[in-house]
Amino acid sequence: MWTVASYVVKQKLKRRKHFPVVLMLEPLMRCNLACAGCGKIQYPAHILKKELSPEECFKAVDECGAPMVSIPGGEPLMHPRIAEIVEGILARQKYVYLCTNGLLLKEKLDRFKPSKYFSFVVHMDGQREHHDFSVCREGTYDKAVEAIREALKRGFRVTTNTTLFEGADPKSVRDFFDEMMNLGVEGLMLSPGYTYDKAPDQEHFLSRKKTRRLFRQILSNRNQQWKFNMSPLFLEFLMGRREYRCTPWGMPTYNIFGWQKPCYLLQDGYADTFGELIRGTKWEHYGTESGNPKCANCMVHSGYETSAVNNTFGSLNGFLATVRATIFNSYKDPDVDSFTTPARSSRPLVQISRTEA
Repeated sequence: MWTVASYVVKQKLKRRKHFPVVLMLEPLMRCNLACAGCGKIQYPAHILKKELSPEECFKAVDECGAPMVSIPGGEPLMHPRIAEIVEGILARQKYVYLCTNGLLLKEKLDRFKPSKYFSFVVHMDGQREHHDFSVCREGTYDKAVEAIREALKRGFRVTTNTTLFEGADPKSVRDFFDEMMNLGVEGLMLSPGYTYDKAPDQEHFLSRKKTRRLFRQILSNRNQQWKFNMSPLFLEFLMGRREYRCTPWGMPTYNIFGWQKPCYLLQDGYADTFGELIRGTKWEHYGTESGNPKCANCMVHSGYETSAVNNTFGSLNGFLATVRATIFNSYKDPDVDSFTTPARSSRPLVQISRTEA
């Protein structure tokens, strides 16, 4: 938190408007799962075979300058030199969040060393039945949990990341939070699903109205044991308690094609350099307020969490709001169900065939 705060304040003092907070570094697109809601693995085989070299990754990290680097994919643990990439970024004293579905995590742990700068982010979409259904393969929940236990045993920092879609059951999600806290993870990360053009399943992405209702049901009257590795103001944004403008430059993406315009989720071309991305992208054409139909229902972290971070460290009111949201975070709401009834089925409404990647 101190690293991010000091970094953002420095950018403000330099009067920079478009500055990154997190670099989304995708070293490859291929994966060992074929999730129905994913838009990253639908490329032809010759694209899925490509990967960034460690040198290309380091160049992007240095060029961007963000204090945090998130490594999604694809499945980063499938990259043969991923440990070398992580080590090189850590040597630059960046905070590294390596995102994984957990299937390869246990067998790859020996390649990494625990560090306060390094965390595994295991993608968990909910309780066992819902998670396995979402990733289209049975047994993935149990294997991921086994890997999390082993990583924690060896002293690694571990966070979970959960994407919620249409049909998610608030009771089941809340029970899942309890399960992860009991497991011993450091924190939880959340985001509503976004309509990737390439995703096979286009029917279960959330509208903004449904997103606010779902997150209000999940996060109101909350268990104080839950720990979120996210801006508390962003969580209030998801609940509909505050509004933000999108800042897509806050989490720029670099992958095998270059710097992706304008953000991690939309593909409106690529830039060769980070400077070209910042100067050459017409940022006013993106975000809900722009009227761009592609952005109409977006409330995801890559566009709006940096907006919340900017609010926190960009003004006294924002800082005080963050302190208040951190301390008084139970959000007692009599209009929200107490969820004392048994959980309903949290399966999506449409069956997706289980595919071995």
